[in-house]
Amino acid sequence: MKSCATASQVLGEPLAATAATAPTWLLVEQPGPWGAKALTASHLDPELGAALDRAAAPHGVRVALIRRPGRHADPGGRAPRRLYLAHTLPGDSWIRTTEVPGQPQDLLDLDFAALGRGDATAAGPGWEPHHGEPLALVCTNGKRDRCCALLGRPLAAELAASAAADVWEVTHLGGHRFAPTLLVLPYGYAYGRIGAHTVKDVLDAVRRGQVLTGSCRGRSAWDRPGQAADLAVRARVREPRAGALTVTGTEPDGEGRWSVGVAHTDGRRWRVRVAAVPGVEAPASCGAAPGTADRMHVEAVEECARGTADGRA
Repeated sequence: MKSCATASQVLGEPLAATAATAPTWLLVEQPGPWGAKALTASHLDPELGAALDRAAAPHGVRVALIRRPGRHADPGGRAPRRLYLAHTLPGDSWIRTTEVPGQPQDLLDLDFAALGRGDATAAGPGWEPHHGEPLALVCTNGKRDRCCALLGRPLAAELAASAAADVWEVTHLGGHRFAPTLLVLPYGYAYGRIGAHTVKDVLDAVRRGQVLTGSCRGRSAWDRPGQAADLAVRARVREPRAGALTVTGTEPDGEGRWSVGVAHTDGRRWRVRVAAVPGVEAPASCGAAPGTADRMHVEAVEECARGTADGRA
C-alpha cells in the first residue's frame, strides 16, 4: 500500500492553499515522546495542554510542541524549556522567546486575544525579541502519521547538522500527505514535499525578507482562499518581498466561491476570484480511506483602479 505522501504526489495533488490557518503561534518545547494528539499525549501536563488549546484556539493562536532533532530523551524535573510566540501578519511579523523551568503553567495567564491580534506587548515581561536565525519547524510526529516521521525526521536532522537555521521538530502542521512539511517563522509560510536544498533556499530568502513560492502551501495568517489569492498575485507580479502583500478581506461570492482583496504596499490592489473545486481522490493520511478534499482554484486575478477601497471596482 502506498503511503499517503506518495499517493498525493503521484496523483499531482496541488500544494497551494493547504497551510494551517493561524495568525499567531505558541511553541512549547517538550522533549520525549509525542502521541497523536500531542498536547494531551506527551510528557507535558495533559490538563495544561488541553487548557492552552481551549484558551488559544478561539483567538487564532495555534499551540504546538517542539523539540530539537535527534534523540528525544526527556530530562524531566525542572529542566529549562524554550518557548516561542510568533505573529505572522505582513508588516507586523515578530517572534518573542523566553525560557522557563518545568511545566509552563504561567502560559495560561497570557492574553491570547491580544496575541491573536498581534500585540507583542501582551507576551509580558521576560519575553525577549528573537533576533537569531529564522525558525524552521519540520513536522516529525510519527504517531499522527508515519509519513511525518519517515520523511520529516531525516530532513530535520540534515538541516540541524548543516546549521541552516534554528531547526526544531514540531508536532503538527496539517497535511500529512504533503510530507515532509515545513513552517518558517516569522513570516508563517508553509511548505510541502520539500528537500533540504530547497529549505536552505527558503531560509536564505527569509533572511532577505523574502518568500519563495516553489513548494509553498500558503501563509498561515490567511484562510485558504486568502492563501490562494496571495500566492496567485505573487506569481502574477513576481513579488518576492514577504511584507509587500496583504489580504484585505475574503467575501463569499456564491456557494463555494470567494472574492478576495489583495493590497500591495505601493498602492496597487487586486480582486482574486477563488472557487472550491473537487480535488483528487487520495487518503488524507496513512491508513485512511481515500477521499476527495476540495482545493482552492484561482479563476481570475483582476487589478483594480487606483483609489478604490479594498480593491473594489
